[in-house]
Amino acid sequence: MLGATGCVHELLAHKGTIVVTVDASASVYDAVVNMNLRHIGSLLVIDDDTIIGILTERDVLVRVVGADRDPHETRVRDVMTPDLIVIDPKVTVGEAMVVVTSRRCRHLPVFDRGRLCGIVSAGDLSAWLVREQTLVINELHDYIVR
Repeated sequence: MLGATGCVHELLAHKGTIVVTVDASASVYDAVVNMNLRHIGSLLVIDDDTIIGILTERDVLVRVVGADRDPHETRVRDVMTPDLIVIDPKVTVGEAMVVVTSRRCRHLPVFDRGRLCGIVSAGDLSAWLVREQTLVINELHDYIVR
């Protein structure tokens, strides 16, 4: 896959490493307001400064809206995805895309030796691939027209 050889740590250096969290005891309503304000699709869930899961748009749609639960009364811990699928910053963007596709997840927390160092989304990975492919195409074009 053209442009898929760059590593996730390069993507994070370009994108940034800020990760937004939510307390497990917060209401789903408050979590969704936070996601909407920041234009993001997930929040890592913490309990006593420990990451215990992830809350995604899909979790809200399936486990709150689809289950007819009140988002003001429902706690994040009750509807989050507890089993995080994580990646190492040294994996390539292509390898991360394989994880997103095969595991059917859209957000991948990035951990380096047990320490959180960022999060990438399927959109981030796709944008990186497009950016890399555009650079290669431009280089090839410049080479041909010289």
